[in-house]
Amino acid sequence: MVAFGKKLKELQIQEWKGYYIDYKLLKKRVKHYAQQEEVDAQNRDHVLRDFSQMLDEQIEKVVLFLLKRQGQLATRLSGLADRDNEDLSHGPRHDLIMELREGYREVGRDLLRLLYFVEMNAIGLRKILKKFDKRFGYKFTNYYVKTRANHPYSQLRQVFKHVGISAVVGSITRNLADLQDDDRHYASIYDHPNIQISDPIIESIKAAEKRLLNSTDFLHYLGKHAFIVQDELSPSSSQEHVVNERYHFMSLLLNLVNTFLYMVNTYIIVPTADDYSLSLGAAATVCGVVIGSMAVAQIFSSVYLSAWSNKSYIKPLIFSSIVLLMGNTLYALAYDLDSIYVLLIGRLFCGLGSARAVNRRYISDCVPQKLRMKASAGFVSASALGMACGPALACLFQRQFKIFWFTFNQDTLPGWFMAFAWFVYLLWLWLSFREPPLEKEDIVQHETSAGTTVEIDFSEPLLLNSGKDHQDEDEQQEDEDPSDKLSEETREPVTSIMSAYRLLTPSVKVQLIIYFMLKYAMEIILAESSVITSYYFVWSTSNVAMFLGFLGLTVLPVSIFVGGYIANVFEERQVLVASELMVCLGIVLSFHMIVPYSAPQYIISALLTFVSAEVLEGVNLSLLSRVMSSRLSRGTYNGGLLSTEAGTLARVVADGTITLAGYWGMSELLNITLIPSLVICISTIVATFFTYNSLY
Repeated sequence: MVAFGKKLKELQIQEWKGYYIDYKLLKKRVKHYAQQEEVDAQNRDHVLRDFSQMLDEQIEKVVLFLLKRQGQLATRLSGLADRDNEDLSHGPRHDLIMELREGYREVGRDLLRLLYFVEMNAIGLRKILKKFDKRFGYKFTNYYVKTRANHPYSQLRQVFKHVGISAVVGSITRNLADLQDDDRHYASIYDHPNIQISDPIIESIKAAEKRLLNSTDFLHYLGKHAFIVQDELSPSSSQEHVVNERYHFMSLLLNLVNTFLYMVNTYIIVPTADDYSLSLGAAATVCGVVIGSMAVAQIFSSVYLSAWSNKSYIKPLIFSSIVLLMGNTLYALAYDLDSIYVLLIGRLFCGLGSARAVNRRYISDCVPQKLRMKASAGFVSASALGMACGPALACLFQRQFKIFWFTFNQDTLPGWFMAFAWFVYLLWLWLSFREPPLEKEDIVQHETSAGTTVEIDFSEPLLLNSGKDHQDEDEQQEDEDPSDKLSEETREPVTSIMSAYRLLTPSVKVQLIIYFMLKYAMEIILAESSVITSYYFVWSTSNVAMFLGFLGLTVLPVSIFVGGYIANVFEERQVLVASELMVCLGIVLSFHMIVPYSAPQYIISALLTFVSAEVLEGVNLSLLSRVMSSRLSRGTYNGGLLSTEAGTLARVVADGTITLAGYWGMSELLNITLIPSLVICISTIVATFFTYNSLY
């Protein structure tokens, strides 16, 4: 795996190399601080001041060069505009229009180089701040961002928010749009913001500007929910060739179908779990254990199936399908066997067949970068659709009949249906899945910067000079850092859960706790819905199923709204805090404090909590990918597995809480289960403010 410092040196624009941040110097200074045997309080303050001053100088160097280049671009644009006004005032001339178009495109090419320059420096700054915090545990990023980002003379904002470049982008876009209007109707881009400008330069500029602004759209926002780490730097052509060889559309589709079926399997029993428990002689609140037993087994299955996928993808998927087929069959047979234990064993088997970790890894390892965000969005869409279809299918199973000795009713039909579905899927998997060839070496993966994929072709002449400057041996030896070999080892994927835990910084831990909180709150709403609504509102199974199906269907519309508008207007950390506050408000409104407890209060509060948690999940996973170590981007114990385990553990705790709260009686069930949600939510809000600046 290539160190970022070496990558930066290889990919920087050579004639501007003196204006990039000196990443190697900054890394050596961090190493120098680390070699000091004792760092007392006084020395600690010196280290912070010294490193802050060095960063200020490096950022100032970048910003002054940036302003200089912006001024040069503005001068060229002004000259082109003057020529446009003078020469075209007497009428359009085709040759001159073509010449002006090429002039603006040339400025656009140089602007692209400048945007790429800013992007590389922004990535370097984020990395060195993370490296400093990791070495010393100082929360230096929090201090540095707090004192620099909001200062009226902030130069940090120039790098991360590229203040001023948008004006240059707007000028190029507007003038090229005007010049494309051959009839000179002057359909302004300001009056028609959705006007299509078919120019590759404009498209490239918009893509680069979007990355720097950390803006997003529906597809990218939805893809973040999958927490499939995107590449920060584009892979080399040889690496991309390996991934292209591993890619197979039908195999990807089978992974997405697996995701869909598993989510259906998870939630198809929720509307009837309480009735099934009662029919087997258990209390209605035992439905928490019935629903949660699947999540308990998933905690373990996620680890061993993720490890198994290091060697094969089809084998863990086949194993998963067989186990799920057996589990659903046992779940259905529990009614005729009159055994709650068979019911629980069946659900445990279903949890042992959870292959979501395998689905994520297939997308991360075997889907080309240009398709990975779409595949990630497909993963989330399949999950959301399965979550909505599961309860909705329960409405169709309001039947009762017997075939031989087997009973088919609203309790057992979900099990029989899913057993048949997994049998069909198993046959399809066996016939159509193509096992990708094993890699000799892991493809380089880096943590996501600003939550989006950086898709830059480093061989493109538009961005870099054609040809590569070769260095002599003395310069190469001079650039060698003795710590590079060690640092390369430390960038290898982690091999144990303890190694992964040691890489969790305070910011990462807070984001994982937030993920735990939102999954806990969502599971409480879903798992106890049948019990609460039947007790307070005497809802039927069909009513509960429609309510849960409606909640599941809100995922995609909310993602469209947030990804298309909210995430482009506000910073992700701002959306994070606002979403946490809305989840907290939804939980508070859910408490049974007003007599009588009404259905509108329950529906509105549940909808507010659930929708806010959906929004929170997207920004939470995006920020988590940004602050998480690159060593957690690949391997068995990757960031996706950690977030899956945190969410699964939350579901287990929530379902267990429902069953335990049942001992206090149905009248107290709602409030008792909401108290932990409220406490955890308030705690995460407080923790977020302590790490807020590190999310800049």
